[in-house]
Amino acid sequence: MGNQYGLIRHWVPIFCGFLSTVYSVPLLSAEVKPLIGFVPESASRERTLEAQFDASLAKNNLRDWMQHLTARPHHLGSAFDKENAEFIAEKFRSWGYETAIEEFEVLFPTPKVRVVEMIEPAKFTAALSEPALKEDATSGQVSEQLPVYHAYSIDGDVTAEIVYVNFGIPKDYETLAENGIDVKGKIVLARYGGSWRGIKPKVAAEHGAIGCLIYSDPHEDGFFQGDVYPKDAWRNETGAQRGSVADMPLYPGDPLTPGVGATKDAHRLTIKEAPTLTKIPVLPLSHSDALPLLKALEGSVVPEDWRGALPVTYHFGPGPAKVHLKVEFDWKQVPLFDVIAKLRGNERPDEWIIRGNHHDAWVNGASDPTSGMVVVMEEARAISELLKTGWKPKRTIIFAAWDGEEPGLLGSTEWVETHGEELRKHAALYINSDGNGRGFLNAGGSHSLEKFVNEIARDVQDPQKKISVAERAKALALVKGNPETKKEARDRADFRISALGSGSDYTPFLQHNGIASLNLGFGGEDNGGVYHSIYDSFDHFTRFVDPKFEYGIALAQTAGRAVLRSANADVLPFEFKNLTDSLDKYFQEITKLTDEMREETKQKNQLISDKTLEAVSDPTKTFIVPAVKDPVPFLNFAPLQNALAQLRESAAHFDKLRNEIASGKRTLTMDQQQALDSILLGSERTLIRNEGLPRRPWFKHQIYAPGFYTGYGVKTLPGVREAIEQRDWKEAEEQVPIVAKVIEQFAAEVERAANSMN
Repeated sequence: MGNQYGLIRHWVPIFCGFLSTVYSVPLLSAEVKPLIGFVPESASRERTLEAQFDASLAKNNLRDWMQHLTARPHHLGSAFDKENAEFIAEKFRSWGYETAIEEFEVLFPTPKVRVVEMIEPAKFTAALSEPALKEDATSGQVSEQLPVYHAYSIDGDVTAEIVYVNFGIPKDYETLAENGIDVKGKIVLARYGGSWRGIKPKVAAEHGAIGCLIYSDPHEDGFFQGDVYPKDAWRNETGAQRGSVADMPLYPGDPLTPGVGATKDAHRLTIKEAPTLTKIPVLPLSHSDALPLLKALEGSVVPEDWRGALPVTYHFGPGPAKVHLKVEFDWKQVPLFDVIAKLRGNERPDEWIIRGNHHDAWVNGASDPTSGMVVVMEEARAISELLKTGWKPKRTIIFAAWDGEEPGLLGSTEWVETHGEELRKHAALYINSDGNGRGFLNAGGSHSLEKFVNEIARDVQDPQKKISVAERAKALALVKGNPETKKEARDRADFRISALGSGSDYTPFLQHNGIASLNLGFGGEDNGGVYHSIYDSFDHFTRFVDPKFEYGIALAQTAGRAVLRSANADVLPFEFKNLTDSLDKYFQEITKLTDEMREETKQKNQLISDKTLEAVSDPTKTFIVPAVKDPVPFLNFAPLQNALAQLRESAAHFDKLRNEIASGKRTLTMDQQQALDSILLGSERTLIRNEGLPRRPWFKHQIYAPGFYTGYGVKTLPGVREAIEQRDWKEAEEQVPIVAKVIEQFAAEVERAANSMN
């Protein structure tokens, strides 16, 4: 799946400055570098261990394993998908891990019929295919490739005029309404970008459309960005983006088994009952297939920011272009294969550190996901080399290779739903990756891990610039960041890690089970336009993405440190002052949003009033007058303010006591360390509610969630923020005290952790 908007990988790099003194241990001398969660003696041993780990990492392993794993298409349900799972499992076993393959049965439709043909004003039939290239050795494996299609579109056979809807997100339909254009009974043509692809048919159906086509415009994903494949990395005219269009903001995973593992004997919904399937038929197009449709559209010319890079004047329509769209699927159940490899901890085996990446792809999948999967394998192999020296981790380490991520996070979701009770008891941290390339470190996750990530980023060297990956990201932020980003890069000691929405396998861990999570990867200089196409291949990767696999090693050093440090720390490396700072920021954002909406509503309503008066005074003129919006009422945010004040106090208390331990004023016995660990391990769970979010109870986290209309993009404080965005003032009033109570409970847990150090 791989990225936020279902386009090529456009990374938003982290930014950072030099770290302030970390509270967990004192800086006793220039030789002793502190590590959060470690006493000085343990920190010294840990750094020695990490040097051994780094020395074991081998780029050739990444190359060899990638070449093997991408030799054939390996989508969910394919023969090579199972062979790859067995190959990965055998590697883990050979390195000494207790390894098993867990199998689930999931719904995975593949197409039997795909038709897009323009019948008016001219005849044209879309190719819906990607030709083989002589420069790409695996692109000709047609018999094994999934065709160009969208998984979890419903069957459909519709004929109608086309309306161009830009990115097809809610605000685009406001523009359409302002121009007097209604998509009811029409087929919409949207371009990729602006949100995750599954949002486009969802919003189209809500506005009465009967079909949806999504194409890759070269403005975002082709020749406008640079030379195209095979000359360079960008998407060529026939390249098309496969992908899932399930309504994953409701729930990810198997559409027929929401909330429970998709075991063979699980209760299943019927296909008609599955709420995450689309309401209208959907297909993707290359820009060569979309161009004749755009050329045939008439009507008003679209606004400038709606225009792509194709050689055509972009019109809204509707028509006169009329299209016949037909799709029919084989709605079959297929097995998926999760590889789970365990290394038992020798001191606290009931505390689990989980590291994962998926192994399935839409086609050959070199960038997405194999570039990340081979890194996970190399981390596991290098850790096995440490075992030969007599070292063992304090905590249990679990490596996972998920299947079925591409259609909808199936493998990770079904595993988490099946093992939910165990995970709530034992899982301390989940560390995810999902593809990797040249460039800058991107880190997202639970803000209680922000200082932990900062330390790691300082200790990993960028292979190109030979400075820390933290310094390199900071430099980029200072040059290319927005004003707020630049100011924080200059003034804030720690960089902010981004909040997580969805789009990869951390989702069930963090947002359903409340397990603290990280998502790590490099990118930004790995120009690409082969996402979810047949050209995401070993040949493309080794020419344009990370030819020397240097950033694969950088990711192994980064995520490997996260695994080793969290597995070896004297106390789990959580911290709450940075989390409190981020929550303050999110609170300020929603209050600012409310103020801006209030002012915007006043201005728009005044404009509507003025236009109405003008229309009345001059009946010869025609005006399209939008409906007046309800004014934005006063919202009482005091409960949230009070809860944040309580958390700020508890976080400061926790920080003070940890500093006293670091300075030698306090010591913790082994029993006290384990008691503190027990509280910290479950601290993220306090941020979830069993009732979940409004209209989507599967998503239980009250701080982070994928947006209902963004898909992958995160919404922070989602219950409150989305109620405000949707102008549901009653719900906003209800959600404020609900979220405040969750934060109060979390503050009490932080205070309990602080008191355990007394």
